[in-house]
Amino acid sequence: MVRSIAWLITLPVTAFGQIKISPQWMDHMVIQRGKPVSISGKATPGATVQLSFSGKSVSARAAKDSSWQIRIGPLKANAYPSDMRVSAGKDTLILKDLLVGDVWLCLGQSNMEFPMRNEAHYAEARRNITRGPVRWYNPGYVGKGIYNQHFSGSLVQRIDNGVFYTGAWQRCDSASLADMSAVAYYFAEKVTASAGVPIGLVQLAIGGAPLETFVPKEALLADSAFARKVRGNWLYNPELPDWSRERGRQNRGDDASADGPAHGYKPGFAFDKGLRGLTGNPVAGILFYQGETNAQETARVAEYSRLFDAMLRAYRAHWPGVPCYFVQLSSIDSSGYRSKLWPQFRDEQRRILQFTPNTGMAVSSDVGARNNVHPANKRAVGYRLAAWALHYYYKLGNVVPSGPLVEKAEYRQGKIILHFKWAEGLAVAGGALLKGFSLDGTHPVPASIHGITVEIPSSGKPAFVYYGWQPFTDANLVNAAGLPASTFRIRIEP
Repeated sequence: MVRSIAWLITLPVTAFGQIKISPQWMDHMVIQRGKPVSISGKATPGATVQLSFSGKSVSARAAKDSSWQIRIGPLKANAYPSDMRVSAGKDTLILKDLLVGDVWLCLGQSNMEFPMRNEAHYAEARRNITRGPVRWYNPGYVGKGIYNQHFSGSLVQRIDNGVFYTGAWQRCDSASLADMSAVAYYFAEKVTASAGVPIGLVQLAIGGAPLETFVPKEALLADSAFARKVRGNWLYNPELPDWSRERGRQNRGDDASADGPAHGYKPGFAFDKGLRGLTGNPVAGILFYQGETNAQETARVAEYSRLFDAMLRAYRAHWPGVPCYFVQLSSIDSSGYRSKLWPQFRDEQRRILQFTPNTGMAVSSDVGARNNVHPANKRAVGYRLAAWALHYYYKLGNVVPSGPLVEKAEYRQGKIILHFKWAEGLAVAGGALLKGFSLDGTHPVPASIHGITVEIPSSGKPAFVYYGWQPFTDANLVNAAGLPASTFRIRIEP
């Protein structure tokens, strides 16, 4: 049964006689463990609605407007499929094959959406697929794969009527695997193998989407730094990324309405049509891989960490303290792609870790593709996101979550000394020569590892040290876990 998350806001569907249930409740889904969950729907006014699941039975009476709501749980993780039975009078609705585990929201743009069928290790993954404990909601959306042309009349009708995401929960098998997010799948594969908890993936990424579409409109309006992003017609608003506005005009034409047409790139749109309907129930956390669209203009780069923080604060109003693990942009040559600002952008993403709590960053610059904005090695990225979750969310202290993260640069007696977090076993990847360091962001300088520090000889004290400061970088500092260091620019202390 195919359903649309967009309908969650107003229309409970799936009717069996006189009883209906809200459409996020589907066969094969994963229900979040550890916290109460809320199930709602419609029934004959005054009818007693009985819900049975996982050894619990709860009832409620349908209100005069026919609405009903039942809270159940907290539930313990359960990898064995169970059915949920909801009845009112003679009518019974059964949701089949449900698991209880951890639900992760997977957001971003095309590198999060990037399917397993195109991933470098797909053939191997298909042979060794993780089946039972992993499920996903991987919907299509209006505009998927449509470039440089207008939406058809039927697509315009759908999106203008509020129907954007459409899909159903799926079991993990060789058929569904091909189209699933590769990053999300490898994350789930690693987590289930290490933590033994069923994983549900809600994949709502949109190819080419700017960060602004995932930020609630009300959060933008409430922030003086970003209120201008939702003023006037978004297609012509210079506070939004140029590329996304150009694509919007290609798809919807030169729309002259007050705030612009419905589109997946419109500020707040993805939140409204996907995430808002999910806010009534808990999730484990958020996985985020986005930035290419916001990394092409200086103003958009400079505001990114602040905008990301505003987004997470809005999310945490619904899901208190929810962790967010995100991917730092990879490497790509600027000769064939507008990546001139990617070093600054990667450093801006690093800053998110410094002032937004309960976040983690998977570095991917070492697995970038020189001439392709969609690198094929998504297994490394998914595993690195999983390392953050396993260390912090699942409390597996033996898992190192990150590569070296610079903390301080100091100048002493003719040398610059760099100190790092997660620096145990600093090493050089792919050779004997340490690469990637510069004192001006352009010209490389020699550097060497000394225990848990890196030293750079310098006859005088420069202002900054740079690392990985090229769009396509050969920087190769790693730690004992084999995880790469982040791009950075850091001021040198006296």
